[in-house]
Amino acid sequence: MASTSRARPTGDTPAPDAGTQRAAGPDADTLIVGAGLSGLTLTLALAEAGLSSVIVDRVDPRAAVAGRADIRTTAISLSSRRLFTVLGAWQAVADGTGPIHDIRVSDAGSSRYLHYDHSAVGDEPMGHIVDNGALKASLLARLVEHSDLVTFAEPGSAAALDVTAGRATLTLEDGRVLSAPLVVAADGRGSRVRALAGIRHTTVDYHQTAVVDTIAHAESHHNLAHERFLPGGPLALLPLQGNRSALVWTERTAVAERIAQLDDASFAAALEERFGDSLGRMTPVGPRRVYPLTLTLAESGIAERVALVGDAFHALHPIAGQGFNVGVRDIAVLAEVLADASRLGLDIGGAPVLRDYQRRRRFDIMTMVASTDGLTRLFSNDIAPVRSARRIGLSIVERVPAFKRAAIRHAMGTLGTLPRLLRGEPV
Repeated sequence: MASTSRARPTGDTPAPDAGTQRAAGPDADTLIVGAGLSGLTLTLALAEAGLSSVIVDRVDPRAAVAGRADIRTTAISLSSRRLFTVLGAWQAVADGTGPIHDIRVSDAGSSRYLHYDHSAVGDEPMGHIVDNGALKASLLARLVEHSDLVTFAEPGSAAALDVTAGRATLTLEDGRVLSAPLVVAADGRGSRVRALAGIRHTTVDYHQTAVVDTIAHAESHHNLAHERFLPGGPLALLPLQGNRSALVWTERTAVAERIAQLDDASFAAALEERFGDSLGRMTPVGPRRVYPLTLTLAESGIAERVALVGDAFHALHPIAGQGFNVGVRDIAVLAEVLADASRLGLDIGGAPVLRDYQRRRRFDIMTMVASTDGLTRLFSNDIAPVRSARRIGLSIVERVPAFKRAAIRHAMGTLGTLPRLLRGEPV
């Protein structure tokens, strides 16, 4: 039997003796590989629907959270916030998030800008900036309440995947064997499960790197998010609590690496030169990190008894700040189709259920891939005709209220027919 530990506040289940025999039945309804935000969120959504999961990851997510291993922040759209609220994970982090009431999009060297005002479509913020570690801690705390349905496998990596009638079997590198009707790959853009399932993928290197930092500034941001397009890539300042903002500064890789190595005073001067003085004096308060940027897209989101979610399915350029929210939409749809299939007594890992998931996600994913890739290529250059065209485009959208309202709803994740969790309803 695989060495596992149940979700609980303290302590782990001891490893079984080497001679213990595997049980005949599956270990759970699903095996979820990857214990990042996507994997933990899906596990909780399934547990809320009464489905059991075993979580597999190279590291214990509880130890990673305790050690503050993930210092990043994430933009959470309105619909994603509804999902976390109905799952009971938002309440613990809400007071520490930075609400986004408005977004201002501008092009370097131009006085024109596009302003998105949340009040054009309602009273709720367009989204929130949340600390990754805090959200993971909240998800883990909620999973403790589902200890009868959630098992954390001891740290390990997938080595082999086999599919037989009615079951997928995952063998880990240390020889442990786990089985379930369905394996879900939530293990990121370099997904091992995707490779084991034989799903091909396309990768596009943008030759850009994001410099991530936290910036304190003299003036209030008034819950306004900024995205300034520079020749090397977009520069985003996203509101946090107080007079602080999360910085995501994208540049050509060689330039980004030099910027990241600057001392704080030089870094602040370079930032103020590019952004301007609307927030007053800026001070980086760190920690500072760099992340190379690529587009990764799987040719399929499913294989026999395998489903992909999040970056394992599609890893997007952060230009629109929607990468994680697209993954949340994967989770909401997958949880819904699995829960509905289970209630009907259907095989949750069967081909009809997985094809339904793929069908419901295809259009949204392809639209987001095309739009983020197109925006990256349109705005990450300084060719005069292209520069003029994009500035005219910003002005047109700014002056047409219907376009702006549609763009705001898109950013909030409320366009189209939404699965139950994104409407704030239990799955």
